Amino acid sequence: MAQQHLDPTDPTAGAVTGDALAGYLRAQATEFLRALRLHRETGGQTAGAEESVDAARALRRSARRISASLHTFRPLLDPEWSEEMRPELAWLSGTLGLEHAYEARLERLLLALHRLSGAAVFPAQAMTTAAVAGGGAPARAKAGAGQARESAGGPAGATVTTDRGNLTVGAAKAGALLERQLTLARTRAHSTALQALGSSRFHAVADKVAVLASEVPLTPAAPATALGPLAAAAEERLTDAVTALPLVTAGHPYNAEALVHGLSPDPSPHPQDGPWHQVRLLLRLHRYAREVLHGGNAPVDVRLLTAGQALNRHRDASEAAGAAAQAARTPRITPATAYALGVLHADQRHEVEAARFAFQQAWQKQTVHAP
Repeated sequence: MAQQHLDPTDPTAGAVTGDALAGYLRAQATEFLRALRLHRETGGQTAGAEESVDAARALRRSARRISASLHTFRPLLDPEWSEEMRPELAWLSGTLGLEHAYEARLERLLLALHRLSGAAVFPAQAMTTAAVAGGGAPARAKAGAGQARESAGGPAGATVTTDRGNLTVGAAKAGALLERQLTLARTRAHSTALQALGSSRFHAVADKVAVLASEVPLTPAAPATALGPLAAAAEERLTDAVTALPLVTAGHPYNAEALVHGLSPDPSPHPQDGPWHQVRLLLRLHRYAREVLHGGNAPVDVRLLTAGQALNRHRDASEAAGAAAQAARTPRITPATAYALGVLHADQRHEVEAARFAFQQAWQKQTVHAP
């Protein structure tokens, strides 16, 4: 089906100029400073504290949007300032996101183990932490896993054939091993984030964002330059990247070649995953460009929203599979534990394929704007 070009190529978008970009960047900088103030007021010391988590999430959200806008509309901005800011914002966003990523990965893997084996693989501490910090995240993750399977053409829990008896024996130890490894990684990520927020590097970024809240370094021609062509270029890069994906393969709920490679002892990232991760990033850039054109009030595009959710599930399942594979390489684990981790890894690779199938289904639909 031919792809429909969205708002960036609409002739009316040509009336939006660099002044709108300046307004958007000032608004995002203000949100960044507001989130920073909230983070400092809450202390940012208690891992999982709701206010601190919300503040860190808001910091990341604003940093991503500022960085994306600097990338998409860089011809309209002072090049030296822009090239200096972008990597710093990317560093900040990545650093602040690691703790949540490890927490979500652990919840996802423990839920999958429980679903596959029926065993109680949730350590009490992990359950308590998830209930307090996740706000129901385990239930949402379980529902999402089921939806991913159903989108792949089969009922939840029917994608991996296992020896339930052997799996039950190893599931508890596999869950405990994953909990130790990922909790340690999460604790380290939390400490790293706190150190980053107290560093001179972060203070330099915050100072520049504070200046950005009142003064945007546009080029002299930017106020009269239309944003539409630059936003359209971002959409075109996304469309080209999607075209290069193996959507014919993704049109089937099972990709045997991907699963066979995923079960190999090679510890490197799966070679099929990279292009999909790149499409996810390009889709985000396209979404943010639309926000700039609409002054932050872009209409909800159901097609983009659904496609983005599928790519997020793809990323989560891919990284979870990697974590299961890494745990399986732990020296001196029992055969039953290794078996459980192998089944878990295969399950998450099936989730990857289900997410690709869901993306393919979403992307080929006509654009629909939510009312």
